[in-house]
Amino acid sequence: MDKYHHSQRLLDELEVVLRQHCHWQLTPPDPQALASTEPFAIDTLDCHQWLQWIFIPKFGQLIALRLPLPERFEISPYVEEAMKEQTGVEAILAITCQLDLLFKQH
Repeated sequence: MDKYHHSQRLLDELEVVLRQHCHWQLTPPDPQALASTEPFAIDTLDCHQWLQWIFIPKFGQLIALRLPLPERFEISPYVEEAMKEQTGVEAILAITCQLDLLFKQH
C-alpha cells in the first residue's frame, strides 16, 4: 500500500474513533477559531476539534490531490497531552502514532 492510501486509511480510522468516543461535532467552530495561526490552533480549538476541522480535511486534501505529504512530523505528543483526561485517548493515540511513524519514514 502506498503512502497516500495508507494515510487515507488512517484518517478514516481516526474519524471513526473520534465519532465512537463522542469527539465528533456536527457544527463547525466559528470561522475565526478555524483561522488561528497558532500551532494546532491551540488558542481557539480543543484537540479533537483541531483533528476534525483542520488536520483531517487538510491532510485529506493533500492525499486527494496527490500533493507532497509532510515529512518528519509528529502530532501524537500534542494529542497525548491535550487529551490526557478525555475518553478514547488511547484509541486516538494508536492511530496518530501510526501516522507519526509513517511520516518518519522516507
